[in-house]
Amino acid sequence: MTRIHHLNCGTMCPRGRAWINGDGSVLADARIVCHVLLIELADRLVLVDTGFGRDDVANPRQLTRPFTALMRPRLNEADTAIAQVRAIGLDPADVRDVVLTHLDLDHAGGLPDFPNANVHLFADEYRAMRRPPLRERVRYRAGAAHWAHGPKWSPHELDGDHWLGFESIHVLPGADPEILLIPLRGHTLGHTAVAVQREGRWLLHCGDAYFHRDEVATPHSCPPALRLFQNVVQADGNLRHANQERLRELARRHGEEVELICSHDPVTLERAQRS
Repeated sequence: MTRIHHLNCGTMCPRGRAWINGDGSVLADARIVCHVLLIELADRLVLVDTGFGRDDVANPRQLTRPFTALMRPRLNEADTAIAQVRAIGLDPADVRDVVLTHLDLDHAGGLPDFPNANVHLFADEYRAMRRPPLRERVRYRAGAAHWAHGPKWSPHELDGDHWLGFESIHVLPGADPEILLIPLRGHTLGHTAVAVQREGRWLLHCGDAYFHRDEVATPHSCPPALRLFQNVVQADGNLRHANQERLRELARRHGEEVELICSHDPVTLERAQRS
C-alpha cells in the first residue's frame, strides 16, 4: 500500500497571529508551515515540494533580507526534507522525483539536497523562471540559489487530459498511484496543484492557490493579513480568484472523494498528520 507522509519542512513566525492564523493575539507570533508530501511508491520516493533546504539553514541570507525580516523563518536542519526522509528510515537517494507546485523559495529550497532527482513542474512556471516578465523578476531572482546546481528539469505541457473538470497532466505515466499536475495559475504564472490518488480517493495539494483552510469553505473567509499578502504577491489576481472559486466548487461537489490541503495552514497539516 502506498504511504503518504505529511511533513513540515519549514516554519515561519511573522508577527500578528490574529491577523494571520485567525486566532490568538495580534501581538503574538503567527505560525506558518511548509506542508510537503513524501510519497512512497514501490520503486522510488516522490516529494511534492521541498520546503527549505540545508543551504538555507547554513546561509539564511540567500532567502533575501525582505523575506527573512517579514516572515521570520525558524530554520532548523532537522526540519529539512532530507533530514526527515532519513528520520523515517528511508534513503534520500531513493527520492528520484520532486514535483513542484511552483518555484517560490519556501517551496523549492530543498532542491539542492536532491541533485539527482527529476524535478517536475508545469512548463509555464519553467518558462517564467527562465525568462520572467518584469513584474516577476524579483520572485525568481529570490529563489535562484535553489537551482544554481542545475536540476534535472522536467517541465510538463498540457496534453488534453482532464480531472474532475480541471486540466491535468500525468507526471509519472504508469506510476501507482497516479500523480497529476492540476494547473491553478494566479499565485505565480505557472502555479499548479498536485493530485495524488490513494485508495479510491484523491489528495489535492493546492500549494499557494489559497493560504487558509476557510478560503475553500462555503461560506469562505480569510484572515486579513493573509488576504493582503496574497494580493501583494500574486502574479494574476483574476486567475487566482477564479481558481479559488473553482476549488470551493470542487470541495462542495466532490468533498467525499477529494481532500484539499494547502502549503501554509498549520491546522490543515496537523489534521493530516493525525489521520
